[in-house]
Amino acid sequence: MNQITDQELLADTISQKRIDFLIEVQAFEASIGGLNDLENVEVIGIDGHRLFALINTKNPKNFLIDPVFIKGSKESFTQLVQDKNNKRKIITAAPIYQTSKDKSPIGVAIVTANTQLIDQILLNRQGLGKTGESYLVNQDELIISDSRFIKNAAFKQKVITPPVAECITSGKNYRGTYPDYRGISVVGASSCIKEIGLTLLVEIDNDEVFAPVIDLRDKIIVMGTIITILVGVAAFFLSKLISKPIIKLKNAANQIAGGDFNVRTNITSDDEIGQLSRSFDQMAEKIQDSLLKIKEREDVIKQQKDILLQFSQYSSNYCVCFVDIVGSTKLTSKLSDIETSKFYSIFLNSAANTITQNNGVVVKNIGDALLYYFPKTDSDEQGPFLEMLQCCMALINAREMINKSLSVEHLPEVSYRISAMFGPVRVAIVATSAIDDIFGSTVNTCSKINSLAKPNTMVVGESLYTKIKEIKTYDFEKISDYSIDVENKFGVYLVSKKSD
Repeated sequence: MNQITDQELLADTISQKRIDFLIEVQAFEASIGGLNDLENVEVIGIDGHRLFALINTKNPKNFLIDPVFIKGSKESFTQLVQDKNNKRKIITAAPIYQTSKDKSPIGVAIVTANTQLIDQILLNRQGLGKTGESYLVNQDELIISDSRFIKNAAFKQKVITPPVAECITSGKNYRGTYPDYRGISVVGASSCIKEIGLTLLVEIDNDEVFAPVIDLRDKIIVMGTIITILVGVAAFFLSKLISKPIIKLKNAANQIAGGDFNVRTNITSDDEIGQLSRSFDQMAEKIQDSLLKIKEREDVIKQQKDILLQFSQYSSNYCVCFVDIVGSTKLTSKLSDIETSKFYSIFLNSAANTITQNNGVVVKNIGDALLYYFPKTDSDEQGPFLEMLQCCMALINAREMINKSLSVEHLPEVSYRISAMFGPVRVAIVATSAIDDIFGSTVNTCSKINSLAKPNTMVVGESLYTKIKEIKTYDFEKISDYSIDVENKFGVYLVSKKSD
């Protein structure tokens, strides 16, 4: 592919070569076994212009800030993501070089496909009974395929089970009985695909697996008792005859758990053991087939976290605030995980409600702190700044209500500090969230001066102080200077409401 600088020549060339390129795409599909799930193929010039798309679109896109384009210009990679319609997509990107010796690419090829074929493999549950399922889990302990039991579980359902932990920490396979992500005891085996960060799990409810065995065991006990009374010797040989297929089935299960999926029991009896054996053989065959197909497509199911940001091209001056718990580490050191979670939930949710009710915008929580800002403060009017002060004071006054909620749950009382700054802020639009993120030196400085405040008080930086110092209903006392570097420092002021 030669670089084309003239836009009219580029358009003519794309039109002339489009049919030839479509033929090449079809040849590419045939070479990988007929990828019917291919949705789009895009060729992007290194300058960020789309040179070709299998599906034409009139919507322009700035690929220079597209993380897929940026990473694809440096290396080939594949990621499995979930779009805004909750549909999973496989995105593969690779740099394009003019010659094999070039070190700098002239473009990037981006291929998008759906996961229908992978889903068909994992959702084919023949031989898995009524409760068996196979699914994939990524390194974030999230299911990335469909669940048999939970609707829309992909990228939402946590799987904190021994096989997943064993794969993430040790890169080893696992077999045994354990509670699954539903909290139900299952018999399962896992295959750790460490190089692509995935764990393949096959599980069947414990009750279903052992129901035929338990039933047969009861029958053997009754039969054995009767036969032992009549003919002890006959009972001995009969018990051997019955236990042989069970032992064979157990040994086959151990071989599969050890990674040998070629084993088959080949028990052809018509009793419950024979039925279980045939189901077991079918399960082993399906697992083996699934592993083979998944390994053939290892380069199209590599997983990484999909967080796409579009950064705004301008900044505005806003009032930014932090509220942070005092001594949270010490407070939660003696709490259980559930109590710690409930402690933070009560504080953060209560604080967020107070901020929202007073026209603040909550951005996110950072550990035990909450970041929020006031969009209306990008003007010179005093009203929005007075509204900001009232919100922060309301948050301080809400401490009594928050501590009552904590006391009901037998949790320790909380104290917190509030800091505020005014200055330029840039906005990052998060593609996976309805709430924008904010960043910049104003946000960083606001978080750093928070420690200068005493518990249950509010401090502001000098840039905000110059905006609010004329508000008559509040007192401002300089308590410290904060140094950004040797040459830059500013005052930090304690804010308190005047008594009536």
